[in-house]
Order: sequence, then C-alpha cells, then structure tokens
Amino acid sequence: MRSVRLTSPGTVSELCLAWLAVVALFVSRVSAQEAAPADPPVPPAGPIGQFVTVSSPIDDTVYARVSAAALDLKSQAARENRKGILVLQIEPGTSPFHQVQGLTKFLTSAAVAGLTTVAWVPQTVTGPNVLVALACREIVMHPDAELGDISRGKPLDPEDEQTALALGAKRNNPKVSTALIQGMLDPQEQLWRVQVERADGQSETRIATVDELETLRKTNVTLNNPEIIKERGVTGVFKGSTSRALNMLVSQTAENRAAVSELYRLPREAMRENLAQGDGRKVRLIRVEGTIDPLLESFLERQVRRAIAQGAKILILEIDSPGGQLLASLNLANLLADLNPQEVRTVAYVPKMALSGAAIIALGCDEIVMHPDARFGDAGPIEMKAGGQFERVPEKLLSPLRVSLRHLAEKKGRAPALAEAMAFRTLKVFEVTNRETGRISYMSEEDLHNSNGEWIQGPQLRETNGELLLTVDGKRAHELKLAERPVADFQELRSRLGIPPDTRIAPLQQTWVDNTVFLLNTTGMKVLLLVLGVALLYVELHFMTGILGLSSVLCFVLFFWSSVLGGTAGWLEITLFVFGISCLALEVFVIPGFGVFGVTGILSMLVSLVMALQTFGNFEPGADLDSLLKSIGTVLGAFLGVGILGVALARVLPHTPLYDQMTLGPPGVDDTTPRLRRENDPSELAAGLVGRRGRSLTMLRPSGKAEIGGQVYDVQSDGQFIAAEATIEVVSAQGVRVIVREVV
Repeated sequence: MRSVRLTSPGTVSELCLAWLAVVALFVSRVSAQEAAPADPPVPPAGPIGQFVTVSSPIDDTVYARVSAAALDLKSQAARENRKGILVLQIEPGTSPFHQVQGLTKFLTSAAVAGLTTVAWVPQTVTGPNVLVALACREIVMHPDAELGDISRGKPLDPEDEQTALALGAKRNNPKVSTALIQGMLDPQEQLWRVQVERADGQSETRIATVDELETLRKTNVTLNNPEIIKERGVTGVFKGSTSRALNMLVSQTAENRAAVSELYRLPREAMRENLAQGDGRKVRLIRVEGTIDPLLESFLERQVRRAIAQGAKILILEIDSPGGQLLASLNLANLLADLNPQEVRTVAYVPKMALSGAAIIALGCDEIVMHPDARFGDAGPIEMKAGGQFERVPEKLLSPLRVSLRHLAEKKGRAPALAEAMAFRTLKVFEVTNRETGRISYMSEEDLHNSNGEWIQGPQLRETNGELLLTVDGKRAHELKLAERPVADFQELRSRLGIPPDTRIAPLQQTWVDNTVFLLNTTGMKVLLLVLGVALLYVELHFMTGILGLSSVLCFVLFFWSSVLGGTAGWLEITLFVFGISCLALEVFVIPGFGVFGVTGILSMLVSLVMALQTFGNFEPGADLDSLLKSIGTVLGAFLGVGILGVALARVLPHTPLYDQMTLGPPGVDDTTPRLRRENDPSELAAGLVGRRGRSLTMLRPSGKAEIGGQVYDVQSDGQFIAAEATIEVVSAQGVRVIVREVV
C-alpha cells in the first residue's frame, strides 16, 4: 500500500493566509483601477478649410489656383486626420465653356475624393460658371442670390449640354438632379416637385420634368403633393431662399463669408486667401498714428492707393491711435471696406489701442489682429461744451453713424450690434444661438425681433450694461468674433500671414510731396500764402513786371494744391475761385465801374478760400460751425495782414527809385514830375460832358461804350438797361465815371 503524507495543521493555515493575501491584493488593485479617474477623452480635431475665389473668366490661372489649393488641403487633412472643406466662392461673369468643363471634371474626379467641396454663391451667377457650383458636393447661397440659366437663352452644343447633364447623373450633390439642370438649360422645360412614396415605405422628394413625372406615374410608386416650381417659358434661375425652402439645390443659406465659415465650423483663418503666396514684396505696412483728421485721412488714402499701384496683395495697417474726427475716420474705413478682398486683403494690427475713430478704421479691414492687452472700441463722438469741457454727443443725433457702423460690420462678417454698441451706450447686446445650426452670434433686441424666431436669446453681454461704450481687449475681441486670435508681437503676425521670416517689411514712408503737403497745411503757412498772393498782386498792379503776377498765381496754386491733397478742397473750391477771378477781370477790363460782377467776384473768392480750409458733413453737432468760424478767422486774418502790408507798401513804394521810373505820379507841386497833359487827362475831359448828347455804341447793362462829340467814352447808365444805337444824355461826370440816361 502507498502511504499518504498529511500536511500538518500549521502548514494548512499558512497556505490559506497566503491565498487570502493574494486575493486581497487582486481585489485592491481592481478597486483602485475602478476608482481611478479615467483620462478625459480627446476631443476630435475640428475640420480644416480654405476659401478660394473662382473669378471670371475662368482660365488656366484660376484652374491652377483651385487645384493647388484642393490638393494641398487634401494632403494636410490626411496628415492631421481631419476633415477638409474647400469653399469655392463663385463670382458672376462669362467664361469659356471648355475651361469650365475642365474645372468641373477636376472637382468631380478622384483627385479630390475625401474633400468636401462647397460652392459659396454670394451674388447671382448665370452662364457656364453655374456648372462649377453644380460640381461641388454642397451649395451655400446668399438668400437673395440666384443660380441658373446656364445657356443664357441660347442653345448649347449637344456635347456641352450632355456635359452639363452628366453632373446631375453623377449625383455628386444629392440636391442637384438631371431634371434640375435640364430646367436651367431649357426655358421651355417645366419642372415639378413631388413627394415619392416607394413600395418599401420610404419616401423622398424629387425634382422631375414632365416626361419623368409621367414615367414615375407608370411605376409602382405613390406621388404626393405635386407642385410646379418652374413654368414653361420661364428662365431657369432659382433663388437661394426659395431653394432652401423647397429643400433643393442648396444645403444652407448665408449672409456672408463669415457665416459660411461658421456653418462648417471652420476657423476664421480659413477665410484668408493666400494672396501673397509667401512673397513679402506683395505685403505693405502702413502706420496709422496720432489724431485722425482730414490731413491724415488724405495722406493715408494716398498711401493705400500707392501700395495697390505697386502690386500689394496684403495691406497691414498698424493702428495706434486714440481716434479723431469721425467723418475722416468713416471715409478711411469705407475706402478700406470697398477694396475687393479677393484682390487686396486688409489686416488691422492693433499692438496698443484703436479707440474712437481708429476703431472705426479697423472695422473697415478684412481682419483685425490685436495684442492680448490692446484696447479696441469706444467709438462714440464727443463735442466741446462751453468752458472747454468734452461731453458725449446725444445718441438720438447719431442715426447716420449707426447706419455706417452696421454697414461696415455686415460687409466684413462681424456682428452689427457689437459695432453699434461701440458708439451707443444704452444698446443692449445678447449672445444668441441659431435654432438650426447652433451658430453663436450677438444681437440687439431689435435684431432678435427682426429675426422671426431664427435665433434663441442668451445672456446679455457684460460690456453692454448701459454704463460704458463697448471697449474690449484682444482676448475678449476674439471671443466676440470681432478680431482674430491675438498675437504677441508683429513677428507672430508675420508668421500667421505666411510671410517668410527673412523678408523685410518696411512701413511706407512719407515722400517729399507728403512732407510739403503737411507743411503747407499748417495754419501759419496758409495765412502766409494768402498774404503773399494778394500782396504780390497789389505790387504787380504798380510795377507791371509780370514776374510778381506769376509769383502771386503760384501762391494761390500752392494754397489750393495743398488743400486738395490735404483733403479739405476739391474742384468746387477751385471753380469758385477761378469764377471770382473771371468776374473781377470782367469788371476791370470789360465793364468799367464797380457793380454786380465785382461784388460777385469778391464774394466767390472769399467763399472758395473759406471752403478750402475745412470739410463739411461732420457728425459731431457744432463741428462744422466751429470749423467755419475758424476758417473765416483765418481768411480775415490773412486779409488784415494784406491791409497792413498794403499801407506799408503805399508809404514805401513811392519813394523807391524803381517806382519813380516805372510809374506816373499825380500832378503836383513839382513841375518836373511826369504827368499827363491837361488835354489828355480823362478827369478834365469828363468834366465838360454834363448835358451833352450822343449815342450808345454797345448795350449798357449798366456799363458799356458810347460816342459823345465824336469821342468814345466808357459810360454807365443811371439804372435802366439801354440798347445799342440809342440816344443818350450825360447826367453826371465825376473823374472818369460818366453817368448817362436814355433820351426818349
């Protein structure tokens, strides 16, 4: 028999304790793992995108730009494992069909597989360009824009027509069908919208031609709610809002490029097209510093136009200003806002502050990039009260400003209510959410009311509590979508714009013309030019050298030239001044005496000089009146200086040798003084004319010429117009002034 060895009780106890320890350790580790907080899930990376403008005419350059952007975006999306969205902004115009066909083939080819191509149609597009939009996977239109009429009333070649219809057959965009394209090609085609109930219980909405509708009726399907969406003989164009309501053609509608960007959750940087393409020579830097006035406005306008003429594609405006005159600021903002962003991209860089009028200028730029601590906003106008105190202009007087601010914000894709809140302290602005898309924006109560329930009201912004005008720093401006992500310095801005680090970007400098304009527009130089202009003319009338007269003309030319380039004068002021000179010349050389032409000429010249010293149309109450009083004071001061100088010259000139040699003095005590003979003195001749009769040689209205006693005299009627060849009688004669009346 095999013997069995039993374990002692002590050994069994030790084994049990060991097993219990192992179990306890296992349980504790499991519990610890369950108790330990799990790592937060990594949020999926958002999509990346790029906007590209498809300008007209579509040619090889446009094709190359679109294809390069698409392939680069596809490659980047694959590397970063993110969704790529290519947004093509389709511009209206006419393009060769074969060029359009090449681009549509590329957009529907495997080369862009994996990319979401979106056609953005902000304006009405007709003709072959429509095919580019139909080739994209999705279409977004402005609510008021229209799309269609591919043939523009002329039949296409059969091959071109088949190319267009093939886009619908590919079903690259599920909202675009062959029938819809057929309606865009043929005005005589009638289109129906019908709800199709299939045998499997599924339903879908279809756009069908008359023939397709008859075919559907013969199949085993149920057709519900058929309606005509295009009648025969009507051009096949479809509006964005209508297409959205019918759930055809378009996926969404949007007001601007920024709204399109938000629809697809794209960063704002995606809206920036790479216009410079890494070439720093196409980037210009313009500094906006100091107080903004018409002189600075005119200088900056010249800088902008000079940069564009030099081929600039990106304009960086480095703004560091507390503001200035509202009208000058709005003019600059509108100038920048009117630039085509597909040709010239404007970037406002704010390292420290852009307040008041400077903030308005920044709103006119395509992008605003700020330092995190920079200040932006507070655009409310102020006026000076009695005692030199500044006060805010009452908001009820600023309706034009409200319209201008809304226009700038809407044009550049910013919330209009935020722009208004910079100038209107009592305006309440709320964070709102779009019911359909979930997009966040900011609106006033009036905007919410006009949205017809499209937006859900959220909390009121803390910056619009009714105490202060909206003023934010760089970080808050980015949160409110007023500005891009803040940058630490200019180097970071360069990097974001894709400018090579070794490229030097020097700010545009003042030329000698700019320096001369700034000098001549000072008050002292303005007064000096006026004094010299009139004084030289006065001396010229005594010496008749011609040189002094030309010098006088030069002074007035410099006065108006500097005023025009300084932004305070235009053709109206120059025309008034020339008109005044002409009237005076008529009065002196053609119509002797001092009458209507003389008074009109002097008044026209004075008005032109006053108008050339200021601008009108300022928003601030009393600003125009204050400027007018200052301008009048400047002109009166100049003429006072001319009067003092004239008195001095009258005392000095007669005693100069040059004066004695070139002029005839009056008859006096000294018989050696040159003077006219008595028989040739007009005053002596006129004295004996009273009571004599003659005939008028010209019409007297009231001045003209008459023959009296065989001599021709310059005469003036006693008030009534006298026709030529009328009998006249001299009623008075004083010096060379002869007054006549008609003898009936």
